[in-house]
Amino acid sequence: MSTCRFCGAQLSLCLVDLGETPLANSYLEPTTEAIAAERRFPLKAMVCERTWLVQLEHAVPADAIFDHDYAYLSSYSESWVAHAKRYADAMIERFDLGAESLVVEIASNDGYLLQHFHAAGVPVLGVEPAGYAASVAEEKGIPSRVMFFNADAAEDLASEGFQADLMAANNVLAHVPDISGFVAGFPKILAPEGVATFEFPHLANLLSQVQFDTIYHEHYSYLSLLAVETVLQSAGLRVFDVEKLPTHGGSLRVFACHQAASHQATKALEALRDEEMTAGLGSAEAYRGFTSRVDHLRDGFLRFLRDAKADGLKVVAYGAAAKGNTFLNYCGVGADDILAVADRNPEKQNRLLPGSHIPIVSPEALLEMKPDRVVILPWNLRDEIARQMAAIGTHGGKFVTVDAAAESSITVFDPPA
Repeated sequence: MSTCRFCGAQLSLCLVDLGETPLANSYLEPTTEAIAAERRFPLKAMVCERTWLVQLEHAVPADAIFDHDYAYLSSYSESWVAHAKRYADAMIERFDLGAESLVVEIASNDGYLLQHFHAAGVPVLGVEPAGYAASVAEEKGIPSRVMFFNADAAEDLASEGFQADLMAANNVLAHVPDISGFVAGFPKILAPEGVATFEFPHLANLLSQVQFDTIYHEHYSYLSLLAVETVLQSAGLRVFDVEKLPTHGGSLRVFACHQAASHQATKALEALRDEEMTAGLGSAEAYRGFTSRVDHLRDGFLRFLRDAKADGLKVVAYGAAAKGNTFLNYCGVGADDILAVADRNPEKQNRLLPGSHIPIVSPEALLEMKPDRVVILPWNLRDEIARQMAAIGTHGGKFVTVDAAAESSITVFDPPA
């Protein structure tokens, strides 16, 4: 029996077992050798009944995922870059950040966020394990250190004199196998009155909206406020505020500080604590029965594909996103079902999706195919993608999303005018 990666308790409550799948961002060269060498790993989410930390039972080593060639670049999402700018503007105003301040982002990727602080004259430092993404950030003038962040890395930075007034960790807390060691680094370089913010998809939405496709090997943990407060407290950090965000299908932004800092707890924090308790996130019942709801979505999507093929419809997809790969692999579909998937990132184009081996093309190439149905795999970017690809409507094409709220599990809609 496996044990909790945070507290060591025995894990016996399974949220969902998605079988063995390839790494969600391990895009393949279109060669027989690459396909033959593809590896699969167990993808099973368990629930710790002591801390309510949801986590993968099998942990793929982080350096096997986030290597130099890791292909995810945040700046290819317009809405995510806009979200980052709103954050930067709000933090500069709220915490009076300026030329004498320092903002450190952990998992800074290609500088999508720090570029906004930099443009406002606030000194920045990015910490990013993927060398390629860090090099893109450096080209934007964002100083970046290529390293995995933990207590030892933080001590090295502290010895160089780095002390942050603001630390940002967007969608990285779930990505670290040693969550205790990761959060232990924050107090070491956080100024006495400094603030650390953590953004992560909210577990409550994963459960209520059956967002099982957000489960993949890069996400070692699936987080509630309840679990995150416990984890941060173990490192001497105190949560004092929280915001709900629409990103990634519904996320939280948690504000934390040193235990002795002067930041006061907000009413929003108390309200969300109560909301999670009401939703039962502190009891096993909230997690049971999730697998049957996952299977209902899968069966609805397979029914849609069968009907589309019977009707002679040309089905493609948009977004070579990690969540889409989890979804497609659990459904067991391939290039016979979905002819191609488009993505704006040229690093992904002319490669194959992991597992399903669907070819990745440019958005322009997808439009030339004149598809009848375009399945939007990164459903959290539905509106942005529908706007960008509205031209499919010129030949009668429609968009498709998989929707837990729909009776058939499928929503079909026209492109925006």
